[in-house]
Amino acid sequence: MSAETSVRVVVTHRFGGSPERVFDAWLDAERARRWMFATPAGTVVRSELDARVGGRFVIVDRRDGQDVEHTGEYLEIDRPRRLAFTFSVDGSQADRVTIDIVPLEAGCELTHEMAPEWAEFAGRAEEGWSGMLDGLAETLGEGSGSAS
Repeated sequence: MSAETSVRVVVTHRFGGSPERVFDAWLDAERARRWMFATPAGTVVRSELDARVGGRFVIVDRRDGQDVEHTGEYLEIDRPRRLAFTFSVDGSQADRVTIDIVPLEAGCELTHEMAPEWAEFAGRAEEGWSGMLDGLAETLGEGSGSAS
């Protein structure tokens, strides 16, 4: 990938819950299956997380009878501030994803950052991650929250 095509996708979302509560939802397989990589047209049929540095995750979303496999490896786990992992869909090139969580007076703000391998994927990535963070807010009982 050339420097000319290098892009970053950054999505932020405010949550009413504590940084710990929001962080923990990323590493709990049962909660993650309700929002992580879940789509309105699909059903998560598999959610396995080995939540340790070097551990791997796999979440499979069944869409129109076909399974879409989301996999990665945890690179950094610093509860409740930072989570970094690789991310790949159906064996594609793995991208690095970083989640930073900052406490606020009431709740916290989560910033998701990713540098997708293909620049033309940036818009879809931003839309997808924004939707997932809305799903995380709903899973935590907060409604859709505010993403940007």
